[in-house]
Amino acid sequence: MALDAIQVGSTTLQPTLILLALASLAVLALIVLAIALIMHMSRRRRQTEGQASELAELKGRLQTFAEISVARQGDIARAVNERLDRMTHRVGSDLNETARKTTDSITKLNERLAVIDTAQKNLTDLSTNMVSLQEILANKQARGAFGQMRMETIVKDGLPRGAYSFQPTLSNGKRPDCLLHMPNASAGVVIDAKFPLEGFEAFRTARRDEEKKDAARRVRIDVGRHVESIAERYFIAGETQDTAILFVPSESIYADLAEHFSDLVQKAHRARIVICAPNMLMLAVQTMQAILKDVKMREQAHLIQGEVQKLMEDMGRFRERVLDLQRHFGQANADFEKILTSSERITARGRKIETLDFAEASDPAEVEHQSNGAAPPSPLPSPQRAEGAEKARNGGARVVRQPDLLAGE
Repeated sequence: MALDAIQVGSTTLQPTLILLALASLAVLALIVLAIALIMHMSRRRRQTEGQASELAELKGRLQTFAEISVARQGDIARAVNERLDRMTHRVGSDLNETARKTTDSITKLNERLAVIDTAQKNLTDLSTNMVSLQEILANKQARGAFGQMRMETIVKDGLPRGAYSFQPTLSNGKRPDCLLHMPNASAGVVIDAKFPLEGFEAFRTARRDEEKKDAARRVRIDVGRHVESIAERYFIAGETQDTAILFVPSESIYADLAEHFSDLVQKAHRARIVICAPNMLMLAVQTMQAILKDVKMREQAHLIQGEVQKLMEDMGRFRERVLDLQRHFGQANADFEKILTSSERITARGRKIETLDFAEASDPAEVEHQSNGAAPPSPLPSPQRAEGAEKARNGGARVVRQPDLLAGE
């Protein structure tokens, strides 16, 4: 099929030429593309070779790094193991020390718990005793027996037998709780242990002012009546002293009485009745004990004087016997001196015999004097003879006359 010419303006273009030109351009483009592709491939090859060398170098570096890393890892592992061993030893020591301290703490805790258990048991026993005491104080008869028992215990502990009587019968038929017998006097001191405590219990447990006033009024009435009763019943001329003791079985009750009811205390003093707590009664009993000892000492004074006189007589006989013994010692010293003199002479004769010194003849008077047992005359003075005697005895002790101490020498 033939292609028609293309008219462009004044120029007529042949289709065949146009196709050839396009084909040439396409071939040229393909050639340029092939050249570019070849150049690109060449560049890629060079890059690949460079990368291969770099990879080989990198591989060598990585291998060296791996070896170094293995070596360092071994060192690190050894260091870590050593540190772990030290930490394990330290932790073990700390655990042992902690276990020891824990054991000691548990032991001490057990001991303290045992002490606490004992204290708790004591508190339980004390609470039981307090309940029993409360029950005793709640009963009037039991409370009176409790006060009587405390008073009797204090009196028995402080005074000897015969210095007191419990519940004696007076000439008027009354029976006080205790009667203290005074020395050198027929009249005794009365002790009454029946103190009224109901009003005090109400006074302590009262919460409102009206209740306290009523309880205080009751205390004043009960104690006042009891003081008057003691004065009426137990003051007998010639049989009892004109002062009596009203025993209060509790220090706290006496403190409340002295603090809140001083008028009752003054009233009792005016009635010559002394209100005593246990401590004050103990002090009064000890004072009476001292008085009894003093009276007993005075009663035995003549016996003591007689014993002293006998002691002085024995001392005189003792002095005479000591003087006799001293005279005997003096005679014995003279005999010892004679014996030592004879011993010195015998020693001198022995030395002469030993040295064969017979040049000088013996004086007949000296021989006769020696035969009588006396020492021969010596031309040497007395101090030299003593020195020679000491040398002959080789340091023997000398007999010296002792002074008479009793004679004042």
